[in-house]
Amino acid sequence: MKKFLALLLALVMVFALAACGQDAPETTEPAGDDDSVTSDAPVSDAPETAGIPLEEIKVGFIFLHDENSTYDLNFINAAKAACEALGLSEDQYVLRTNVPEGQECYDAAADLADDGCNIVFADSFGHEDFMIQAAREFPEVQFCHATGTKAHTEGLDNYHNAFASIYEGRYLAGIAAGMKLNEMIEAGEITESEAKMGYVGAFTYAEVISGYTSFYLGAKSVCPSVTMDVTFTGSWYDETAEKEGANKLIAEGCVLISQHADSMGAPTACEDAGVPNVSYNGSTVDACPNTFIVSSRINWEPYFEYMINCVVNGEAIAADWTGTIATGSVELSEVNEAAAAEGTVEAIEAAKAELEAGTLHVFDVNTFTVGGETKTSYMADVDTDPDYTPDTEAIVDGYFAESTFRSAPYFDLQIDGINLLDTNFGG
Repeated sequence: MKKFLALLLALVMVFALAACGQDAPETTEPAGDDDSVTSDAPVSDAPETAGIPLEEIKVGFIFLHDENSTYDLNFINAAKAACEALGLSEDQYVLRTNVPEGQECYDAAADLADDGCNIVFADSFGHEDFMIQAAREFPEVQFCHATGTKAHTEGLDNYHNAFASIYEGRYLAGIAAGMKLNEMIEAGEITESEAKMGYVGAFTYAEVISGYTSFYLGAKSVCPSVTMDVTFTGSWYDETAEKEGANKLIAEGCVLISQHADSMGAPTACEDAGVPNVSYNGSTVDACPNTFIVSSRINWEPYFEYMINCVVNGEAIAADWTGTIATGSVELSEVNEAAAAEGTVEAIEAAKAELEAGTLHVFDVNTFTVGGETKTSYMADVDTDPDYTPDTEAIVDGYFAESTFRSAPYFDLQIDGINLLDTNFGG
């Protein structure tokens, strides 16, 4: 019934706007009041409302997988922590796991709205279109989505994207990798020319490209001779494929492995082979005590608290929200000193201080080349039309301004020193 009433209300609003000759809602320049909202992408110009008392708030969370996925576990833990920190009771939030990137996502979102949720959040890139569908049907519910790209172009007051500058975390993790390579070179285990890393990625998307490139640049900043091979599994979570990918890279001469995929496949392959590993979304030291070095992750708790507080206070949620190291949204695990090189912690802390001060930029164009040339201009596909048409100058003040014009990454340059063994764009 609620679903029907919401649809009826939406149709009435459409006809009312048409009769009055009003245009669709527009977006405005970004809000700068909240330090967490760091993106230069537009935010909603929806008027503030009266808000909803905290004790009446209900939040629904949609996750692609369950606790067995390091990616989803990171979200699940953050959701529970944020709700607990704000004092929400267990009946004020709902966790839906194993929701595919398909119509099932819309069904879950609609069910949560029907169940009285004021906010519905989904955690995977492929959930986006179905979250937008639900947002159109339930204008009184706020729909928030991680890693998406369309909030700033859809112009819906109740649909929002969020991400974090995880490329900074991956850069720092890359420094740890480069330090390990230097240690191996100094010990005579490899030569400088053999300092080759491997990377297991899910898809050849900008998010993954941005991640492996920032990781590589971090390693290169301390180990100039490093190169890297990348392979893609075509899935965010496939333990067998990720393990096979890691083993393939090791067989190709990669002496250190990292990943942007969500299972324990790659880390366990490294532990079995005695190859150092930099993981993602959480420490794997318990399962891989001899090879795990460090892990970067997005801490989603600040965003969850932000979106809930916005609804409580009757404030507009940013169309694009980008968390940073400074906001506690980008974190590294403890360094496993049993596997890491001496001085790793100090090197990470020094670079972190520079990132926070703004004196170090991960994608400084003077630190990489493309086809042997330094990039001084690059039009990125920020608005993500169906043809992926470049639309925004992304190089500003000598560096690629990642996650500035929208929260989700749009860095898709293939830089020198990184070799793609294959590609996988999904579908």
